[in-house]
Amino acid sequence: MSVQERKERDRAERERLIVATARELAEQQGWDAVTTRRLAERIEYSQPVLYSHFRGKREIIGAVALQGATEMAVAVRAATGAADGPRARVAALARAYLDFAARNPAVYDAIFQLDGGLAYARDDTPEPLKDAFAALLETLGEVAGDGIAPGLFTETVWASLHGLATLTRAGRLPPEFTEERVRLLVDRLPVA
Repeated sequence: MSVQERKERDRAERERLIVATARELAEQQGWDAVTTRRLAERIEYSQPVLYSHFRGKREIIGAVALQGATEMAVAVRAATGAADGPRARVAALARAYLDFAARNPAVYDAIFQLDGGLAYARDDTPEPLKDAFAALLETLGEVAGDGIAPGLFTETVWASLHGLATLTRAGRLPPEFTEERVRLLVDRLPVA
């Protein structure tokens, strides 16, 4: 391995460590606890080293969001791939989405609530975000119904799931009725 390759490998490893540590800290104590000073202390590198990877907290949130979007897409595809029939796939998608949001609240916030400096719904949207939406579109697009744009339908169902996830986490909706809400939502969709 050349010196340059080793430096690149070490840099990539430091970056993974920074993102993993930020994510862990955010999941344990919230995003307010994630500061460059605390991250530098936890990873045992100086703040200048941290800034050589990310210009600040905003970019770190963006990196966590991209990692989370990839994980969410994998979870949704795994759930829908194991389901039999369109209605079962939509229900599995809804459960996987809500489960991801509940299990990873800080990551979910990084993807959908916080400013990570990422572009959404534009040409320059990063691939992990496009792929997370594509994971939803693959299932929801097939059940959109005649005359309904699949992308618009997917956005609308996603907005419903996002509302359920956000309101449940905020304590505005009792979590014990989540499955009933999923069933109610899926039963109202134009799914065969």
